[in-house]
Amino acid sequence: MTDAHADAMRERVARVMDDAVASGRLVGAVVIVATGGRVVLRHAVGMEDREAAVPMRIDSRFRLASLTKPVVTALALAMAERGMLDLDDPVSRYLPFFRPRLPDGGETEIPLHRLLSHSSGLSYGFQFPRDDNPYARAGVSDGLAEPGLSLRDNLERLAGVPLIFAPGARWTYSLGLDVMGGVLEQAGNADLPELVHRHIGARLGGWTRTGFHVGPGDTLATCYADARPVPLRMPDSYRLPRILPDGRVSEIHFMPDRVRNRASYPSGGAGMVGTADDFMTFIEAIRAGGGPILSPSTAMRFGANAIGDAPMGPFFRGKRFGFGGVIITDPAAARTPLSVGSFTWGGVYGHQWTVDRACGISIVMLSNTALAGMIGAYPDAVVRAVYGQ
Repeated sequence: MTDAHADAMRERVARVMDDAVASGRLVGAVVIVATGGRVVLRHAVGMEDREAAVPMRIDSRFRLASLTKPVVTALALAMAERGMLDLDDPVSRYLPFFRPRLPDGGETEIPLHRLLSHSSGLSYGFQFPRDDNPYARAGVSDGLAEPGLSLRDNLERLAGVPLIFAPGARWTYSLGLDVMGGVLEQAGNADLPELVHRHIGARLGGWTRTGFHVGPGDTLATCYADARPVPLRMPDSYRLPRILPDGRVSEIHFMPDRVRNRASYPSGGAGMVGTADDFMTFIEAIRAGGGPILSPSTAMRFGANAIGDAPMGPFFRGKRFGFGGVIITDPAAARTPLSVGSFTWGGVYGHQWTVDRACGISIVMLSNTALAGMIGAYPDAVVRAVYGQ
């Protein structure tokens, strides 16, 4: 990318970000873009804390939510490379109590790789209607609320709820990475935060502001939820309504201070906090071949279809799912400028990230506004601005 092209791209992205804040869709946001291994844009807009008049900064720390998933996926792949586990093993080899039954009550085993590709038969509580939610009845946490709950307790509750389909039959976004977190702790004989630090953070230059733990004096970007005329500051407990494909209503339960309770289990699917720079370092390592955390062949599993032709639903036209995120297989059907083989995903507190190996582009978008920062007009506009559309 020439300097002139980079300047034009920076202007386009800044305009999208400024408009999102000025229009009241977002409270604050950070975007970092790298092309060809070089960071060409780092931009912050809006407020980290609107009520306290604290501006957003490039180095603001966010609750990363599902940006945790690709990190824990990379950890699982790294530990498999080092012979610490086999992704074809059943979950029960490491967690003997974790044997959820099939919908008809029959017995089954879940291979570890099904946890990474969300084809295990597990789900999330926010994907059930709120008036008929078996996960809520069992007290299962999605990793966003229920502070103080232990991992063992949550996985025992989850194991008591039948799977929604046989492993491998289809795709449904799930708590699989939380289960994988428990597996990795057993295989690695250490807790998940230590394993992430040892195998990922330390190898990427030493993450000091990205991980699972937040000290009592540490500041995080304040959380806001979609509302009109301006986003709502989330209270200690907030339930965001969500319309399911069948028209029924579910809800996402947020408790933003969960991350400050050290008794809360480290959710492998949603538990990390961190900065845009640290996350960019991570996805750039994956884009560029995995070093120093994975071999090139293993890093390529990010971006490779891991679910075959398993049904995903109409929202995922032109897409498949791999290890770490959704994969673009048909850009026209997916209505995206991303190249075939690009992979991307989001985080429910208001984030999205993208890797396009064909074009050498990585994008990190963090915000403090759920869900507008994660899905819809804003992240789509940022991506198009990067690509000059």
